[in-house]
Amino acid sequence: MAKKKSNVVTAKKGLSANAWTTIGILALAVVVIGGILVFNRGDSSAPPGAVAADVLRHPDSNTLTTSSSNSVTVVEFLDYQCPVCEAYYQNVTKSLEQDYAGKITFVTRNFPLPMHPLAVPAAKVAEAASLQGKYQPMFDKLYGDYPAWALATDGQNVSDDAERAQAKFESYATGIGLDLARFRTDLGSQAVRQRIDQGKADGEKAGVSGTPTIFVNGAQFKPTGQTYPDIAQQLRGEIDKALT
Repeated sequence: MAKKKSNVVTAKKGLSANAWTTIGILALAVVVIGGILVFNRGDSSAPPGAVAADVLRHPDSNTLTTSSSNSVTVVEFLDYQCPVCEAYYQNVTKSLEQDYAGKITFVTRNFPLPMHPLAVPAAKVAEAASLQGKYQPMFDKLYGDYPAWALATDGQNVSDDAERAQAKFESYATGIGLDLARFRTDLGSQAVRQRIDQGKADGEKAGVSGTPTIFVNGAQFKPTGQTYPDIAQQLRGEIDKALT
């Protein structure tokens, strides 16, 4: 390598060794800090304080609708036996699957709560169906027929009747065309358990403490409406704003 010629000015009035060391340190700091800023900037469309995308969405996370642009991602942490989650499904989120199909990526994550005895079994059912490519129809069965397995016979309290629920789950599996033998095996598999545990762990990292908890492009949706139509309108407003 050819050596750089000495500058005639600095040759006569050279900087001290300490000065050159200081300049070098400052230059390195600029490079390092700049690199950190670029790395942490991430998606410029994400609002300040947003939860990191890799926390909210795992590579094997289930989706109800997807967008090729991925410009808007809605993530819902849910519990299949949660009465409020079922009410959100009926009044807020179900229509998003149709009205925003192809426009947004709608991700669902498992966050079963300990006060719901059938939440984990239902999550296993959903994930086992996912392994056969039938997550969405099972998702719709679990919430669409919610009272039949999730509620006690009084129609008010959550059920702890695992036997009755399992019979319903198998009927759903048959109805959507699952391989029943594989379905039964997958229910107890490590792959299914890991997906549920991953959802719970990621939800805790994201600050989730109850269900449903929804994020729009990493920012937690905080409903202020007093009715479900009001909440639905508010959520759609945030999605529409993110789409513009």
